[in-house]
Amino acid sequence: MKSKKAGSNGFARFVAVRFLLIIPTILILVSVVFFVMRVTGDPITAALGGRLPPEQLAVRIREAGYDRPLIVQYLEYMSNLLTGNLGNTLTDNQPVMSMLTTYGTATLELAIYALIVAFTIGMPLGRIAAYNRDKPKDAVLRIFAIFCYSTPVFFMGLLAKLVFSVQLGWLPVSGRATVGNEIAMLNNLNTPTGIFIVDAFQLGDMSVVGDVLMHAILPSFVLGLLTAGTFLRLVRTNVISTLYSPYVDAARSRGVHESRLLKKHAWKPALIPIITVVGMQIAVLLAGAVLTETTFEWKGLGFMLSQYLKARDFVAVQGIVVLIAIIVTVTNFIVDIIAAIIDPRVRYDG
Repeated sequence: MKSKKAGSNGFARFVAVRFLLIIPTILILVSVVFFVMRVTGDPITAALGGRLPPEQLAVRIREAGYDRPLIVQYLEYMSNLLTGNLGNTLTDNQPVMSMLTTYGTATLELAIYALIVAFTIGMPLGRIAAYNRDKPKDAVLRIFAIFCYSTPVFFMGLLAKLVFSVQLGWLPVSGRATVGNEIAMLNNLNTPTGIFIVDAFQLGDMSVVGDVLMHAILPSFVLGLLTAGTFLRLVRTNVISTLYSPYVDAARSRGVHESRLLKKHAWKPALIPIITVVGMQIAVLLAGAVLTETTFEWKGLGFMLSQYLKARDFVAVQGIVVLIAIIVTVTNFIVDIIAAIIDPRVRYDG
């Protein structure tokens, strides 16, 4: 009874420590982004310099408060950040928070699709590679994994568009849905979520659902394969290490069949390191989403980030980067908790 209570206290302490670490982590990330964005000067000059007369530019800088000391701007920014105020974009003068809400759902949808693809392809192929260690099948799968995570996302995206959209005509070239279906979801739903597959089901028209899924196939697979290769290698390595561990050798000596050893004895322990890497792969997916969304004109945060960078709208860029930093930090916290629940050895019981 006492050990259970101690274990419970240790887990609670682990969660509390991990949660409290989120605050300084986000604070450091936000601060770094803030100061890096101002290395080349104030955002107004970066976005509008050369397009406005010096007098008008000076007025805009003064009105926005960018003529004040940097530390004053930083403290005001952090104060506004606590209330959810990230300012307005310089190019289209819309609240940054509104822009993040509008386009964030598109990136979330793409990331979910890509994770499904990564797990569906990477996990089973990793098991097959481990079971056929050092055989031709294993060699082919290892080469496939290297191809997946080493091929530039934009190149794979352009190649996929050329083959499946231009030459074969099987899949749409770009976008999240046809324009007519986008308008139908926007006009006929009282509370559209911005996640097109959810909105399509809300609309109740299966042709719209099919259209949304057809548009999602290419960007999802291009982005998903980037992570699938990593998962394949991780699963292979960890399953091999557990397949030849002492307790599995003991089960093998008792005559347990190899397929049962893989499913019952080697698979679950091999999942622990993989789960801990998922958080880092979210960051990889979000980074890959910039190129994937730009390639397929999938109007999410990645697409908008590229557009705002071209326009040198550093206020909008700063808001997007801060949101991505927060998502990655919180995701890693959740992954740590899941890993601690599955494997108590990762908890800080001391």
